[in-house]
Amino acid sequence: MRHANKIAAACVAVAMIGTTGTAIAEIVKPGDVKFDGNKVTMSLSGTSGNSADGKKWFANRKLGNCLACHVNKDLADKPFHGEIGPPLDGVAGRYSAPELRAILVNSKQVLSEDTIMPGFYRVDPGARMAKKFKGKTILSAQQVEDIIAYLQTLKE
Repeated sequence: MRHANKIAAACVAVAMIGTTGTAIAEIVKPGDVKFDGNKVTMSLSGTSGNSADGKKWFANRKLGNCLACHVNKDLADKPFHGEIGPPLDGVAGRYSAPELRAILVNSKQVLSEDTIMPGFYRVDPGARMAKKFKGKTILSAQQVEDIIAYLQTLKE
């Protein structure tokens, strides 16, 4: 019986940690992202990004599709490099992680209302978006963090 009591106590402790948020990452909802000028300083997912995953999301034509508009020598073996947006080679030397996060979340607020770059973490990402994204974000909070981690590896 003591063993069962220890298991029950452990389960209660885990549940209490989960409800306090101490052990569980807090995901920022799209409408709750806080901008500090042209920066978003807090992680959207509550955790760091994974650059290997970010590289996959960056090149994925069904998610970020960053290569549709941006040249990136790191992914020279992938097709469809566009020249609409600026090249992203050396982007880590031009923008900090909080600046990149703000651009990915809502490019129109940070860059210009006229940019064709969508807001990847907005419920209304902008014009010319696929119907499947209506009422949804293009990328998840963690995917944004992963792409930022990848972009931070692109140094000159």
